[in-house]
Amino acid sequence: MSDYRAPCPRRLLFLGGSWFVGSALITAATEAGHDVTVFNRGRAANAYPTGVKHVRGNWESEEDVARLASLGPWDAVIDVAGVIPSLVQRCAYALAPVADRYVFMSTISAYRDWPYEAVDESSPLWDGDPDWDPGTRTWDPDAYGPLKVGCELAVSRAFGADRVLVLRPHVVLGPREYVGRLPWWLARVDQGGRLVVPAPDRSIQPVDVRDLAAFALNRAEALDIGVYNVAAPPGRDSFSGLLDVCREVTGGDVDPVWVEEEWLIDQGITQWTELPLWRALPTAWSMATDRAEAVGLRCRPLRQTVADTWAWMQAGGRSVEHERTAEHGLTTEREAELLAAWDRLQQP
Repeated sequence: MSDYRAPCPRRLLFLGGSWFVGSALITAATEAGHDVTVFNRGRAANAYPTGVKHVRGNWESEEDVARLASLGPWDAVIDVAGVIPSLVQRCAYALAPVADRYVFMSTISAYRDWPYEAVDESSPLWDGDPDWDPGTRTWDPDAYGPLKVGCELAVSRAFGADRVLVLRPHVVLGPREYVGRLPWWLARVDQGGRLVVPAPDRSIQPVDVRDLAAFALNRAEALDIGVYNVAAPPGRDSFSGLLDVCREVTGGDVDPVWVEEEWLIDQGITQWTELPLWRALPTAWSMATDRAEAVGLRCRPLRQTVADTWAWMQAGGRSVEHERTAEHGLTTEREAELLAAWDRLQQP
């Protein structure tokens, strides 16, 4: 990270924080000596480091949010869980008088033209509504981007743009990942045998959860404002490199069968999910990161992310159950069908 050193301890309030990104952030904040408070429903309260103040409550409850605000002040609110704009807005208005900054964890999906265009911080966003409540709390990939933009607008409305920091990460990998992208590849490579793999030279730029957490904490310590994209450097890593590292760390005796992307599309394979991290668009992994790098973003080698995730899995690590996990990865039957069809196509 940068050479900046903030006065310690900062008083930090985390909204959410029991799962993946939030867990990494809370760990980093406590190790740095900050005064940490976490507000959520308490489903994983025993997972927090010693010294963390845990306030049980629900975003849906005005009473809980008002009670939380009475416990301030804080130097920064770090929101890793906000998805429903109307709830984020209500919480932000309640906290604006007792917090200096609001750090909102958004997403690359906030960009309207992604993955069909390369994106930087000035790229067009989806239309968002800070008053929007979709009436459901189930995962909806089509609504996710507009919902996050609505949350960004809600926070800026409550705090003012001069007190808000927005982070828009690309795909986040590492220990405790709950979506299941990297864990699927690791488990599949460990299984061995013939493996369907697309586009060896396709570039990828996932960010390690710990690097995202370190950058977010560094910017929160600095009471920074504005917008930063967060991802690994463009062009550094590739699909073939990811597979090589998975083979190295698992020792899996796998035989990669590199198939044509257009053929996979013709077979009806769902990009991004059935073969996690794959999309037949070079722009899907074209996120500009120079702005974040200029203030200290540093991303560890992909090998370290893969190795540490495998070590976590081997030690019995299991992510929280989430509806998105079931979307990721080919079934054994579907992969066998694809391999048989590809073999027939190769016959003279």
